Amino acid sequence: MPQPALLAHDLVRSLGGRRVLDGFCLTASPGRRIGLIGENGAGKSTLLRVLAGVDQPDAGSVTRPGDLGFLHQEMPFDADSTIAAVLDEALREAREDLAELDRLGEQLARVPEDDPGHGELLDTYGRRLEQAQDRESWDADRRAALVLDGLGLVALGHDRTLGSLSGGQRGRLALAALLVRRPSALLLDEPTNHLDDGAAAFLEEQVRGLPGTVVVAGHDRAFLDAVCTDLIDLDPAVDGPVRHGGNYSAYLGEKRAERERWERRYAEEQQELEELRRSAGVTAHRVAPDRGRSDNEKMGYGHRAGRVQNQISRRVRNATRRLEELERTRVAEPPRPLRFAAGDLAARAEEGPQPLVSLHDVRVPGRLALDDLEVWATDRLLVTGGNGAGKSTLLAVLAGRLPTAEGEVRRRRRLTVGLLSQDTVFDRPERTTRDTYEQSLGSERAEKVPLTSLGLMHEADLGKPVGQLSVGQRRRLALALLVARPPQLLLLDEPTNHLSPALCDELEAALGPGPGAIVLASHDRWLRRRWQGRELRLQAEGGQREERGDAAGPLA
Repeated sequence: MPQPALLAHDLVRSLGGRRVLDGFCLTASPGRRIGLIGENGAGKSTLLRVLAGVDQPDAGSVTRPGDLGFLHQEMPFDADSTIAAVLDEALREAREDLAELDRLGEQLARVPEDDPGHGELLDTYGRRLEQAQDRESWDADRRAALVLDGLGLVALGHDRTLGSLSGGQRGRLALAALLVRRPSALLLDEPTNHLDDGAAAFLEEQVRGLPGTVVVAGHDRAFLDAVCTDLIDLDPAVDGPVRHGGNYSAYLGEKRAERERWERRYAEEQQELEELRRSAGVTAHRVAPDRGRSDNEKMGYGHRAGRVQNQISRRVRNATRRLEELERTRVAEPPRPLRFAAGDLAARAEEGPQPLVSLHDVRVPGRLALDDLEVWATDRLLVTGGNGAGKSTLLAVLAGRLPTAEGEVRRRRRLTVGLLSQDTVFDRPERTTRDTYEQSLGSERAEKVPLTSLGLMHEADLGKPVGQLSVGQRRRLALALLVARPPQLLLLDEPTNHLSPALCDELEAALGPGPGAIVLASHDRWLRRRWQGRELRLQAEGGQREERGDAAGPLA
């Protein structure tokens, strides 16, 4: 049975008075795995929601398979649901296939071949059989066990409620449910945010093995490079969204060349416009009816006046026509991309014989077991480890937000600490981005370090209520609030989640030598491959292993 395609035609969607999608079209054939690239707020999540039917477009249409699956950034299940209930729902279609094949098989056994209804019944059985084969329905229970193991969920009791799980566990369970289903079209929004290396590699293998269509929005450069057959760039371009064939590595070169072509074309048109305006103005002045003639012009004027005037008038008309045409069809100015422009991420702390923070024999039951850790005044420390190893818990302990059941935590007096947590929530969602920034910092500090100067938010987003910002935009705002008043100890929990690839590069560059101490926890494979500083690897069973590199230059 041929897999259906996912089609979108002339999609238009406006949010908060801004047109996010403007005539977007998509043909996603079976076997194509399409990545959506773009800055935060470019419309990636909006597009996925429209493709999934969760949001309705203002104009345009979508043709989608009936069994489409959609991974939200937010958990789609009720907190009181159990893991068993989620898995039962994921297995429902496969079990229905098998039950229906049994029923149809029994009917076929009872209906003689010469019966008029036998042929139609046989066709129905054949279609259902092909569907079951596409879904691998006979293998669904074994696949469920394999997926739970691959995504690090096999140890969780099936009677656990979703409300008792961590955010990362809920996200992985939602992903597992979709992989068990094997829908004809799969839409994924930031699928690797809560995955360790093993789980990310497992997901890559599973996605590459799907026979249908996959559309994924994400900033995980390693994942996009491993699975995508096409990438669609939703950032502003001269002719709208651009579809690039190939994986993420191929896209990078094309993106740079495309930007250079746009900038060159814009500069050439601007130069031509300036020359046409000057030419039209000068020649028009020369044929002005009230302009007096010089003595040289009066000599022989009657012989050549008409011919000269006609030539000049023709040049004026030609220049004016070309000017009007160019002003009507000229390309827009390439928008300035956001560039992370913060200064030092952390503030200088007095260096001395004592660390900023020291931990000894720290225990948080079920979450963290750490023997010793010292963070010094100019430290750069990367915390790694699988899901459940305690990375976020360690940052919360360092920040003083989580008490320990055992052990000793010593913190330097009057130490200023800032924590960028994974979940970014603002108390006043109705307050605008600009007001949130000013109210949080105080007017004096906000004026000294304007939000726009940090390269994290577009001017157009400053008047939006923070509740209307995308997940990535809220993350940018939270980061801006930290670096606008740098703490002496900056703690970053998965700082590259939801950030564009370009911003990830710039943030990582800013993690280099400088005042203050920075501790970050990250599963970002690209960042970790380049890290040259200290590294603390946590293990779920409580072990730890610390490696030392060049603390002055954490990124190669």
